[in-house]
Amino acid sequence: MVAVLSNSLSCLAIGRVVVMVTLLVLSSGCRAQLSSTFYKHTCPQALKTIRTVVRAAIARERRMAASLIRLHFHDCFVQGCDASILLDDSPLIKSEKFAKQSNNSLRGYEVIDEVKLAVEKTCPDVVSCADIVAVAARDASKYLTALKSSSLFGRKGLSAREIVALSGAHTLGQSRCVAFRARMYGNISDIDAGFASTRKRNCPPLAPNGDGNLAPLDLTPNSFDNNYFKNLLKKKSMLQ
Repeated sequence: MVAVLSNSLSCLAIGRVVVMVTLLVLSSGCRAQLSSTFYKHTCPQALKTIRTVVRAAIARERRMAASLIRLHFHDCFVQGCDASILLDDSPLIKSEKFAKQSNNSLRGYEVIDEVKLAVEKTCPDVVSCADIVAVAARDASKYLTALKSSSLFGRKGLSAREIVALSGAHTLGQSRCVAFRARMYGNISDIDAGFASTRKRNCPPLAPNGDGNLAPLDLTPNSFDNNYFKNLLKKKSMLQ
């Protein structure tokens, strides 16, 4: 788990400092044991604090639930769930945050910062940013659907089954035209023609016209359900 370096730093600020530490840790080849009760004794109020802040953020803006889940998905998708999505560019790295798939698209960073601040007041220098991102995503889905989950923390190195399950997070939220234009207008055999036609109405063929226009990833974009997978079987997927 990523160590918290200072209780005066936000998760985003830590990102600038933690690069060298992360490189050293990765080079050591160590493996941590993961546990859903990791903070039971070191920070017993951690999960409750995270849940409170996340619920408040979603109450202010329901779309934030999808944003927090998507943030966790993008964090896990590149070499594991390690909070690297929070890192800024530096002379040593090209950040995931500013990659084409993420830049000006991912959101919810301010909620992660708000959670971090609240947790630090409760138990300084204990809870990692990686765990905050993971638990925030878990609580976001639970808040919307009351689904129970016993898996709080991701691990580095995902199986094909885990990647498929993680991809199901796309059942929530919306996508920008710039992200799905090529798929809608391309000569692709694995997409339903009627579905593509509907999505084209709000996504002009020539960039940058309509680049920021949004369309739901499935027909129930505010519900955490399995419609994403049903849509895939019907060739009605927004993303390649």
